[in-house]
Amino acid sequence: MKWLTQSLYPRLKPYLRWLVMGGVGFFLLQTLSTHWSEVLTLEVERGSGLKLAIALFLTLLAHIWSGWVWGWILKTLQYPVTAQWSIRVYLLTNLAKYLPGNVWHFYGRVVAAQRQNVPLAIATLSVLLEPLLMVAAALLLTLLLRPNLYLALQLPILTGLLIAIHPRFLNPLLRAASQIKGRLKGVPQAGYSLPTITHYPLKPLAGELIFLLLRSSGFLLTLFVFHPLTPDQLPLLISSFCLAWLLGLVIPGAPGGIGIFEATMLSLLQPQWSPSVILATVAVYRLITTLAETLGAFLAWLSQKRFSF
Repeated sequence: MKWLTQSLYPRLKPYLRWLVMGGVGFFLLQTLSTHWSEVLTLEVERGSGLKLAIALFLTLLAHIWSGWVWGWILKTLQYPVTAQWSIRVYLLTNLAKYLPGNVWHFYGRVVAAQRQNVPLAIATLSVLLEPLLMVAAALLLTLLLRPNLYLALQLPILTGLLIAIHPRFLNPLLRAASQIKGRLKGVPQAGYSLPTITHYPLKPLAGELIFLLLRSSGFLLTLFVFHPLTPDQLPLLISSFCLAWLLGLVIPGAPGGIGIFEATMLSLLQPQWSPSVILATVAVYRLITTLAETLGAFLAWLSQKRFSF
């Protein structure tokens, strides 16, 4: 088993990524070719332009909010930063997640944090904690809204994540990272300052819940353009969105969750909505998401030029 994980898996990893992407792409293309004629005959609901504009605004607001939450995470790690700084850096680096490797947005935030005198261990932990909190928030919303959806799988993962982000587990991790850094710099361990997390990150976790609700609201408005919605459908739609978004976040090889999110939404919503409606919705929503991220990066760039932080 050890030989398998240390020797065979690294060799197969690139091929597994392409296998996942190829399978997802084949599924999407097959579904699209089957239902393309239906997509072309769809009629949009009245006031679609306003709905899409609000969806764009909510998606942009979600990314701004997420940048603020990242600042809360740094504050939890005993390195507070201003909301303007954390939002600006977050928006400027957000588009880098579409680059091959899907890690360059994290790298950009770590570098920017170090320029603010945040230690490497703290900056790295902050960008690792953010997706962990997002995953926990997505699982929590899914379980609250649809407790019968993969309960046996989701509940243990959520429980493990909620335990892992407790200070009892994070503080030893920080201490070890700081000691390693101290030894590399030749600083005696006894005199090396060790950061300590004093409370459970409830505020950042609540912030990620709001982030997902904002993102799902943008998706709901996009779906509303192509099909009327009723209040009793909202739990199904929001939980499905959270699960699809989560898989797009955690499955490797899909920058920005492209393909994974769309395929998951098709599989989760197809019994209740026609494939043509789902295909049109996820395509338009992907465009809205990209526009929101681009607009956010542009606004952050303008702010950077104006205030030159």
